[in-house]
Amino acid sequence: MEWNVEDALKSLLEQKKYQALKDILVTMNPADIATVFEEINDEKIPRFFRLLPKELAAETFVEMEPEMQELLIRGFSDEELQDVIEELYVDDAVDIVEEMPANVVKRILAQAQPDMRKKINEILRYPDNSAGSIMTTEYVSLRPDMTIRDAINRIRRTGVDKETIYTCYITEGRKLLGFVTVKDLLLTSDDDKLVEEIMDTNVISVNTHTDQEEVAQTLSKYNFLALPVVDTENRMVGIVTFDDAMDVLEEETTEDIEIMAGITPSDKTYLRSNAFDLFKHRIPWLMLLMVSATFTGMIITGFESALAAQVVLTAFIPMLMDTGGNSGSQSSVTVIRALSLGELEFPDLPRVVLKEIETAVLCGVSLSAICFIKIMVVDRMLLGNTDITPLTALVVCLTMAVTVLIAKVIGCILPMIAKKLGFDPAVMASPFITTTVDALSLLVYFGIASALLFHT
Repeated sequence: MEWNVEDALKSLLEQKKYQALKDILVTMNPADIATVFEEINDEKIPRFFRLLPKELAAETFVEMEPEMQELLIRGFSDEELQDVIEELYVDDAVDIVEEMPANVVKRILAQAQPDMRKKINEILRYPDNSAGSIMTTEYVSLRPDMTIRDAINRIRRTGVDKETIYTCYITEGRKLLGFVTVKDLLLTSDDDKLVEEIMDTNVISVNTHTDQEEVAQTLSKYNFLALPVVDTENRMVGIVTFDDAMDVLEEETTEDIEIMAGITPSDKTYLRSNAFDLFKHRIPWLMLLMVSATFTGMIITGFESALAAQVVLTAFIPMLMDTGGNSGSQSSVTVIRALSLGELEFPDLPRVVLKEIETAVLCGVSLSAICFIKIMVVDRMLLGNTDITPLTALVVCLTMAVTVLIAKVIGCILPMIAKKLGFDPAVMASPFITTTVDALSLLVYFGIASALLFHT
């Protein structure tokens, strides 16, 4: 969306040229119209929204942020609210209901048709973040004893209200037997052939309580447009479409990024979050990490006398701690991504640890060699720091090699343990691992220094 288009639309609204405004809006994508709404003053939004045809209005409404949806709902008449709800797919209506305050939800359900209200309430009963909570009950169902001709006629008759018609599901007494695509139906030359003769019985489905992230991964793995959702008795209750899966992946990825950065996940976008919102989501982690960093201070204090005897050691502490933290973060991020994509399971832990040890040896040796040259050439010769001796450089380089090894092993183990215990592996990412590795790298540093410098 170009800014000049948005400015033109706002200008037409200011000039009350509603017909010209409507002529432009009907040619636009709902997502682009929703973007325009974000730039309009709140009091003008209802007037702007009422220019949209009923179907386009509903599609645009779905694309809006929850705050703007609530603003419109509060300004709708009962009839306007009913018109919008009637055009919504069930899963979109559920998403809106979940975001609204109780008094707004009550009004939405009051204006919904009984059948729609029943479907919304059914989906709301499923656990959060489950397949049941993101599915839609609007799918095309065919009987196995239908002819191809009857099946196509049924799709024509009922398909207009379904979220997708490309994949049709074959059920008998709600039991899921198989599926058939519209392509298969159209390309079958014999219209009197039965659906059961061409249906695919190798159906991949998910349970209503399957985690939504697993559902999204399954859709991505098999490149499905939709995935059937069944209950414990293999009765079909709905489908999850690829667009819902994309929303799940975006939500889960955003949540992982926030957790890995030491931020409590938020439902609000950045621009709609005020300073106090950001403070609430960031301060708990900052306080926790500040307290945990006390351990590194205690370690340094414990070796205060050693540092007094070899003050030059102090200069290399930041480099060692940063290298350890970075090494641990590399491993943890790699493992967390593999876990989220289903590439790794807990039984793979020994293989992962072995691979990270091999990688750590290669990285540690390379970094140590370069570090030794850097210390002797730059710090000692070019900067003229004569307190640095080859033995001091050796202490730093040995510490670096051991720190990289420890960091990479910890970085791969902790996320997998967290996953096994049922926690989000992202919790074990950068902030937590960095703090842990910082403390261990200091212990290693002063341990090697005590062995090589203070006892020689």
